[in-house]
Amino acid sequence: MSGLKFDKRELGNLEYSLDREMLATDRRGGYMSTTIVGCNTRKYHGLMVAPIDNSERTYVLLSSLDETLIQHDQAFHLALHRYNGVYEPRGHKYITDFEYTPPPTITYRVGGAVLRKELLWIHKRTQLMIRYTLVDAHSETTLRLRPMLAFRDKHALSKANMEADGRAYAIPCGVKCRLYEGFPWLNMQLNKADNEFIAAPDWYYNIEYHKELARGYEGHEDLLSPGYFEFKIRKGESVVFSAATEAMASEQEITTAYDESLARRTHKIDFLSCLEHSARQFLIRRPDNRTELIAGYPWFGSFARDTFIALPGITLTQNHKEDCLDALDTLVGDMRDGDFAGNGEARVAVDAPLWFFYTLQQLEKHIGSKALWERYGEAMKSILEAYRRGFGEEVCMHDNALIWASAERPLTWMGTIVDGAALTPRRGYDVEVEALWYNAVEYTLSLARKCGDKAFVAAWKELPARIKTSFLSKFWLEEEGYLADFVNGDEVNKFIRCNMVVALGLDYTMLDESQRVRALMVIRQHLLTPRGLRTLSPRNPLYKSNYNEDQRSQDLASRNGSAWIWPLVLYVNACFAISGERYYDEAQQLLDAFDDELQAKCVGSISERFEGDPPYNPRGSVSHATSVAGLLAIHALVEQYAPKRGRKASAKRSTKCAAEAEKEVKKTRKCVRKSAKK
Repeated sequence: MSGLKFDKRELGNLEYSLDREMLATDRRGGYMSTTIVGCNTRKYHGLMVAPIDNSERTYVLLSSLDETLIQHDQAFHLALHRYNGVYEPRGHKYITDFEYTPPPTITYRVGGAVLRKELLWIHKRTQLMIRYTLVDAHSETTLRLRPMLAFRDKHALSKANMEADGRAYAIPCGVKCRLYEGFPWLNMQLNKADNEFIAAPDWYYNIEYHKELARGYEGHEDLLSPGYFEFKIRKGESVVFSAATEAMASEQEITTAYDESLARRTHKIDFLSCLEHSARQFLIRRPDNRTELIAGYPWFGSFARDTFIALPGITLTQNHKEDCLDALDTLVGDMRDGDFAGNGEARVAVDAPLWFFYTLQQLEKHIGSKALWERYGEAMKSILEAYRRGFGEEVCMHDNALIWASAERPLTWMGTIVDGAALTPRRGYDVEVEALWYNAVEYTLSLARKCGDKAFVAAWKELPARIKTSFLSKFWLEEEGYLADFVNGDEVNKFIRCNMVVALGLDYTMLDESQRVRALMVIRQHLLTPRGLRTLSPRNPLYKSNYNEDQRSQDLASRNGSAWIWPLVLYVNACFAISGERYYDEAQQLLDAFDDELQAKCVGSISERFEGDPPYNPRGSVSHATSVAGLLAIHALVEQYAPKRGRKASAKRSTKCAAEAEKEVKKTRKCVRKSAKK
């Protein structure tokens, strides 16, 4: 699988470049996100989007930094904005190159001058650093930097007003700004002594975010600029700009912070290293020592269901078991009466607590049965007891041992609301909920037996057989050869959906091998695509696949045709469980099909979902945890089942890539040491 490649001839083509976004996070809840040409197309874009308190809310502080290169009193504007359908200035015409690693780098050519811009988002600090290097110039050159400030919630838009404080206050190496009380100061500094800040506060009106307009939302914003930095820059000289909520003490501190942070960055040289880097961006550690997993960038927060589904792929595939434990401990610490808090409650997301057991099954391979039971045994038992006891009438175990879920609002992952109504109302017994319930009970019993919890075993040992009998009688469609999607009284919903794959791909399944083979054949025929499993068969009259960008259209298709990656993990696992190494080549092909997606939307990451028909365009959040985690989990399965010859070849490739990366790291560290000596 190849590394990232961009068509340099197409960078000036806005249809190409504005559809490709870059993302960097600080691992504390903040991020930088924009397009590869620096033009914001979403209200969620910004060079500094960060939390300002302990809540999940994040705010766009620094929207953009507009550069102007000046030679012979002629100004060349390198920025790119859109105003009412018109792009002005049009800085993209000067871009000659974009590189993703390390760090994201844009190169501009203006006549005989070549300027390189490197964007570095600092980990564990709310800080953006940009290094400008004048690679080539044949005459005296001045660089002007104009910050564009928003200071608003990322879901909102800024409008010109009299309350905003557009003043810039002098600090060492720069200025600080704060548009509104309650926000932190934004410290903007340079590691160059002879720079000048010219105070010229002004509003820039009606900057347009066309991605928001396409989604059917308001997409016009007013941004306030307090003025601009201006300084001369010599050929070969590098100047670092820093924007941070904590000021840097000196020019040297700015330089050192940049160099040291850059030296620690990994090189994204191939498909796997890009995915691993992307995976690390979802896991955040809040100041109050909570570890959470962001479901997707740029607009999602943390959801328990997504956390449990994604956590094994995000952490354990890289052997980051401590991160997995910390995230689980955060969620378990909030539990009350056998239920998780917030969006993890069973009466909010009926399946969410049951996915917890799926995560634990993967974690057990890393820490062992005894350690897992000691740490989470009580939580596991309390969750099962809560389901058996019931969460009111909406979610409860019936006498047939199946979990009933019915409420006005949808409770499963297919809970999209369109025009005020549930898109896929699945009231009653849901196929994936019952599969997760059975898996949870069987797995807990297995651990209890290993660890000597005789009381629990005695109380629960009869239940799995009852669940299985009831499940098969209600869900297995013998003539059709697959599982019903949900059952409510006499209503047996026979829609062919990806939900049934959960009953096939978990460690404990209620189906025999012949039933699994038949169901997999149906899934393969109706749902399998090169981008995941469709949520609905194309033969269903409700099927929707290729669609417009407006949010309603996307919502209608999201659970009625769109393809998702996370169910593909369970499909691949089920196929390997039945076929073993014989399935290796097909699984590898499924994985290889995603190679080009790393540069199709969010560079180095994978989108939330895809259209169900060719060309399988990416949709939803541009960087999604369950998608990245899913591909890493599939990669782990492929490695596990690889023929011996394949394992050796894979190991050789990995060793070569690691050696190349190590050479680059050593080279960077050597440069840092030289810089420090100077």
